[in-house]
Amino acid sequence: MEHECGTPVEQARVRAGMTVNELVGEMGKSGAYNAGSLFKAADILEEMLTDDATVKFFGLAGAMVPGGMGGIVEDLIRDGYIDILVSTGANLTHDVIEAIGCRHYHGSEVCDDVELYEEEINRIYDVYLPSEAFISFEEFMQETFGQIEDGTTVSIADMCRHIGERLDHGILAAAAAADIPVYCPALQDSMIGLQYWLFNQTHKVTVDAFGDMNRMLDTCFTAERAGALLVGGGVPKNYIFQSMLMTPKGFEYAVQLTGDRPDLGGLSGATLDEAKSWGKVTGKAGAQTVYGDATITLPLLIAAVRERIGR
Repeated sequence: MEHECGTPVEQARVRAGMTVNELVGEMGKSGAYNAGSLFKAADILEEMLTDDATVKFFGLAGAMVPGGMGGIVEDLIRDGYIDILVSTGANLTHDVIEAIGCRHYHGSEVCDDVELYEEEINRIYDVYLPSEAFISFEEFMQETFGQIEDGTTVSIADMCRHIGERLDHGILAAAAAADIPVYCPALQDSMIGLQYWLFNQTHKVTVDAFGDMNRMLDTCFTAERAGALLVGGGVPKNYIFQSMLMTPKGFEYAVQLTGDRPDLGGLSGATLDEAKSWGKVTGKAGAQTVYGDATITLPLLIAAVRERIGR
């Protein structure tokens, strides 16, 4: 059997003063491993973000806000690069915590977690969050929920918008200001969900867990084309993909940033090629998975593409 070689691997050249896009370009010249994948992802994302006929979905999983990535998502919303945001409840919880003036702090993964517990410090790998932040969070959430009239039925996206309208910065605030829906199918799996449970012990506000599906599905059916940037996997990735699965179409663009392995069968590591077998991503789609830490790959990817398109 004869094997045909492709184009030669070029040696990357790095110099002082080069831009992020120039660096990503050098990574593309080498073209190997995840350096090559990141370069290909930048090409796909650039085309997706500059295609006015494409509805742009963004899936946000993992502990991205505690890791300092929330500002990137907020800016993408403000600048019109996200049409639909699907997030975990945890990321939205930490977004609210930051927006009300509490902070996450640099810590260390080399520590005594029992001592941290006794000192009322919560650890997210090497990020610390003092428990006192949740006192402020509870006060804000109870006051915010209290502004919803008893007897009202709201969807999760309605609730997210209600919260965002009472914040002056952050992901939820930017989404509310831009009239971008934020879907959080597993909101109850978060501190926001627990605060709602606490609130509803003495109030009667109903959250319709299925209330967002009509709007989400309508968007999928009416989209001329659709593209998705997925940070991590889990519920946000599945909610985005399963919604398009109900239509005769699939995603024309898809970029996934993940650190999970595909051979364990979990969705977070599942390749975009696998998604093609379901029809979630079209056979001719521009699709690329980049394996690595999203706190590295996301800033590099977004900075390179923003440089290319001038914003």
